[in-house]
Amino acid sequence: MRIPSTVRSAALAAAVSLAGSALVFTGSSAQTVAQTSGGHDRAEWVGSWSTGIVKPESAGFTNTGLNNQSARYVVRPSVGGDKVRIRFTNIYGDRPITIGAATVAKGNTATPIGSDIDVASKRTLTFNGGSPTAVMNKGAELLSDPVNLKVPDLATLVISVYYPTATGPTSWHAATNQENYFGPGDLTNAADGTPYITTRACCWTFLSGVDVKTEKSDGSIVVLGDSISDGNLSTANANNRWPDQLAERLVADRRHDAPGVLNVGEAGNRLLEDSDGPIFGAPSGIQQLGLNALARLNEDVYAQTDVRTVITLLGVNDIWMNGASSDQIIAALQQINSQLHEKGITSIGATITPFSGFTTPGGWTPEKETTRVAVNKWLRNQHEFDGVIDFDKAVRDPSAPEKLLAAYDGGDHIHMNDVGYQAMADSIPLQLVR
Repeated sequence: MRIPSTVRSAALAAAVSLAGSALVFTGSSAQTVAQTSGGHDRAEWVGSWSTGIVKPESAGFTNTGLNNQSARYVVRPSVGGDKVRIRFTNIYGDRPITIGAATVAKGNTATPIGSDIDVASKRTLTFNGGSPTAVMNKGAELLSDPVNLKVPDLATLVISVYYPTATGPTSWHAATNQENYFGPGDLTNAADGTPYITTRACCWTFLSGVDVKTEKSDGSIVVLGDSISDGNLSTANANNRWPDQLAERLVADRRHDAPGVLNVGEAGNRLLEDSDGPIFGAPSGIQQLGLNALARLNEDVYAQTDVRTVITLLGVNDIWMNGASSDQIIAALQQINSQLHEKGITSIGATITPFSGFTTPGGWTPEKETTRVAVNKWLRNQHEFDGVIDFDKAVRDPSAPEKLLAAYDGGDHIHMNDVGYQAMADSIPLQLVR
């Protein structure tokens, strides 16, 4: 489901009236912030879709893995191209994993069934120069051969993979906000989704990215975030997360080539803590919360294809889960910024959005609000990041700035609804992320 144009226009108007435009500060790499796209004289590979990868849980589906089963994953790349290649990962596995067969196709837009494919577009994935099978080493990644498939901007892709032998624990992304499909045997060539008898409202297992080859894109933007970037409480299967809606704005702005937008947000992710420690009554942790953000940089940021810019939106979970101080949060943000600059990547910070009324045990308190306000004040006044996006100002209630605007509240007072995520995307000056 897409947001009606009237609602989207209202969201944009509200964002403008609340936020004006997002605040922009320039630091030592200011010249990279205002970069504009230049014409490319040859096609290059760029990241078009990606996701953050976490460890399997200690029990259940992600711990057991797949055995003589196929998975059908649905994704929406941000920018199109004339060739695609698919990236897989076994970074948290305990054994080599065999891929027995794999295909990629466009989704069938003539049917409402997400697991149906456009048969004419189906291509067999090969590896290592033409083999239809491959082995992912323990702890390793796997890149498919390039496939000749012309993919439009913002098109749905369906990636089908057969795992003939026991995979063991999965490397996966949990809060997909997108249904994915599983079934027995080799179903990679199935034209419709009927044989995929299990539908899960989660679970990109072993899938980490989609690259496209194009002359038109201008690198990629990585969104390093938590559940607010993961799109919690947005409409399922609708691609209304704020990074998705940012990608729509960039594609629609035909004055420039559109960069890819790679969302590696992980629900529950924090700047300072890993997911392994006891939390919410789970003695062995909740693995889907992921590693601390600094520990994620090597895998989730630097490994991306042609990354030029990173937007960091983190800190709210450190505040409400752990009672972290503003000094601790600021220090972690400074370290992320410094490391990105060391790699020559443009670094954009983002203010922490309101969460008053969030009543999960350990939720909002006046003391935690003081911390949030202090971090945001620092972000608005520092000159270290190449720019700052003021998401707080874009979605807060002007009469009660500790709260989300009611029209944007997804219902739990910390996550946005579709219109709220649209307001976040619309508050970003496009020149800041080009």
